[in-house]
Amino acid sequence: ALAPEQRRFLDHTLRDFRRAGHELPDEARSELKQHQARLVELSIAFQRNLAEYEDYLIVTSADLDGLPEGYSDRLATGENNTLKISMDYPDVVPFMESSTRRDLRQELTFKFNTQAVNENRPVLEEAVKIRERVAEIFGVPSWAHHGMEVKMARRPEAVLEFYEGLIPPLSSKGTQELAAMTELLHRDGHDDQLRGWDYRFYDTMQRKEEYGVDPNVVAEYFPLEQVVEGMFAITGDVFGLTYQRVDHTNAWHEDVYLYEILDADSGNLIAHFFADLFPREGKYTHAAAFPLVAGNGRPGGGYETPVSGIVANFTKPTADKPSLLQHNEVLTLFHEFGHILHMSLTKAEFVRFSGASTEWDFVEAPSQIMENWCWDSAVLSRFARHYQTGEQIPTELVGQLVAARDLNVALNTLRQISFGWLDMGMHGPRDDRDLDAILLESQAITLFPPHEGTFFPSSFGHMMGGYDAGYYGYLWSEVFGDDMFSKFAESGGTDPEVGRAYRRTVLEPNGSKDAADLLRGFLGREPSNEAFLRKLGILG
Repeated sequence: ALAPEQRRFLDHTLRDFRRAGHELPDEARSELKQHQARLVELSIAFQRNLAEYEDYLIVTSADLDGLPEGYSDRLATGENNTLKISMDYPDVVPFMESSTRRDLRQELTFKFNTQAVNENRPVLEEAVKIRERVAEIFGVPSWAHHGMEVKMARRPEAVLEFYEGLIPPLSSKGTQELAAMTELLHRDGHDDQLRGWDYRFYDTMQRKEEYGVDPNVVAEYFPLEQVVEGMFAITGDVFGLTYQRVDHTNAWHEDVYLYEILDADSGNLIAHFFADLFPREGKYTHAAAFPLVAGNGRPGGGYETPVSGIVANFTKPTADKPSLLQHNEVLTLFHEFGHILHMSLTKAEFVRFSGASTEWDFVEAPSQIMENWCWDSAVLSRFARHYQTGEQIPTELVGQLVAARDLNVALNTLRQISFGWLDMGMHGPRDDRDLDAILLESQAITLFPPHEGTFFPSSFGHMMGGYDAGYYGYLWSEVFGDDMFSKFAESGGTDPEVGRAYRRTVLEPNGSKDAADLLRGFLGREPSNEAFLRKLGILG
């Protein structure tokens, strides 16, 4: 008799065999191989074009009204004493949050949303056509039907139903949020409607005026090294781990660090991971985690030690100032580290189920769950200290952060839905694949008017990086991440007993069990969306 994981491996192998086209006629299989090879080439080209693309907003010191002290110090210099705001997040986000120059925010948004458009739009269009042809070869209605066969949702119609249940109540709430920000826009002397380049600015203004939360002041309590140490301490206590930095990294860049993860009880080595956290020319421009060596049972005995890498683009420290993370960047770091733990703590026998190789619409749940700790004052007090005075982050400031957490939650969620709608428009059941029309549809969900002349999908790496017909997974898996964290919350948030159970039932089995079974095993009940809906204000 086969063990459960062996039976699952056989079942998935047969399914992969079928989905790879081995049961097709020779001519169709030959065509399929050509399409698969071309999709790999297109994915590489898309990411390369984006990494190599350079553009800047050229400004003077006088144009930086509202920006925090020290912002200009990290900008590249141009001709005639000008400064260059790059398309990197550490340059873009503070400017969009704090610049009083609405015209420059609009110009920077245009540049950001037209990155590599001439190079990448045709790449994306070709990829969409090829995926549609592959679906035809397999005799299924769309690429999404093909790809979602092995995901929790199973079919794109389930995703559209999920979205359609959220959009009406969120739109009603989002309209109210939009009206509140529009009042601030009019107060500043602008008589038109709120636009995409206004959102971060007025969201930040609300946080300051209504909740006393200035992102740049908050960042002073989150120097990167302290945050990393705190993240290690918390996850170490909760999951039974210890971390050690390795001096000789043999990494791809001098800024990259290497760490060991050890089991706290036995002292045995569990995994290695690299941390590549600062921007540089030609580097991947977003935040992500990547498997480098998958953990698995070796044929001759023993276990292959997993190796992974976390990539981000946080502000690089200077000689007199450390890297200071805004709170949303702390969320990003914890989120991506959730992926690292998922890849590192695996005990799956087969590579096919190792690490983050769960259903693709569940894979974000072990990272979404990590973000909850970033709102807990007891957790933050362990590592959030002012970079100059060493003062612990004030409890009242954390309270203000938590109070502001749900500010504009409807607009934020609608924006997330719009990305998934765009993805389903490109890859789901549909007669027309006009990308401009699909983009307009998705932008309408945000409640903001479209930005004419832009085509942000040219820099939307997810569509060429494995999330095609799967971007919905971020919101879909947030449901399960919130549900799982409710079990932590019941025991105070950092109970090692709950943490060990989570490690044992979710992080170690990985894809060797259905995601629904992982959830039942940890929760001790059927999964629920109540925690998620309460967070959105849809459920009382």
